Amino acid sequence: MFTKMKIALIGKALKSADEGDEEHLLTKSQALAMLSSDALSSIAYGPEQVVLVLTAISAAAIWWSLPIGIIVLVLLASLTISYQQVIRAYPKGGGAYMVSTENLSPLAGLVAGGSLLVDYMLTVAVSVSSGADAITSALPVLKDYNLAISLILIVGLMLMNLRGLRESATSLMIPVYLFIVSALFLIGFGFFQIATGHLSYNATAHVGKVVPGVGIILLLRAFTSGSASLTGVEAISNAVPFFKKPKERNAAQTLAIMSLILGIMFAGITFLNYWLGILPSQHITILAQMAKIIFGNSALGNALFYV
Repeated sequence: MFTKMKIALIGKALKSADEGDEEHLLTKSQALAMLSSDALSSIAYGPEQVVLVLTAISAAAIWWSLPIGIIVLVLLASLTISYQQVIRAYPKGGGAYMVSTENLSPLAGLVAGGSLLVDYMLTVAVSVSSGADAITSALPVLKDYNLAISLILIVGLMLMNLRGLRESATSLMIPVYLFIVSALFLIGFGFFQIATGHLSYNATAHVGKVVPGVGIILLLRAFTSGSASLTGVEAISNAVPFFKKPKERNAAQTLAIMSLILGIMFAGITFLNYWLGILPSQHITILAQMAKIIFGNSALGNALFYV
């Protein structure tokens, strides 16, 4: 009975001898879904964390999210170039662990590897909590069940990953690509509304306005919060052996595509949040507020909001 339950939940056991079989390796589209979901999903909470820190001083400080966002994008570009070099230098994978071990010391490698393990666990906690907030922003009646929703999502992700690399990547393709398309559509439609004059300028302060209380420590704190949007960029460089041949080229191209999408999303959400003057709320995420304003209250707008 236990065996049948195990097969139903996580599938049949895979043969170790087939680990390097081309059939079990990832295409670029599958890898983008599986290895980029960490980084791409972080735009749902990264820009909001910047605004949350700034509004602790004043709502007028939101304009600072624009220069901070530019610096985050420069950091993203630097990381992308660095990890593409890592992919070419270490095609067998290992990422920061292998780089630190071979170029610094085994102890440095352990520190890098241990940091990534902690980072992955914290990322799951933050991302899943953000996902639960997104669900309850759309369905406020579920607000009291945020923790239960988060636990259900974690168990679902665990079972999905236990089914194997290719299987979990295939399962993730629909939600990840739906998220990418819907987020890019939201940003694109928002800019179209601005260009056509249907989305009025409602910023809390003009760029350059002096805001009392804003100092270097606060700005650095906001920058570190915004850098949470870059969590997971290293995942592709750690998983080069799981790509189909040519492994290095496919991994480097997938990393470039992911970084481009992430950069567009982060820049678009940061700018639209400034333009609309949206403030953080305990009951609804900034992304949900943005979708309500941009899509409007029509039947089609409401449908797009829930998507």
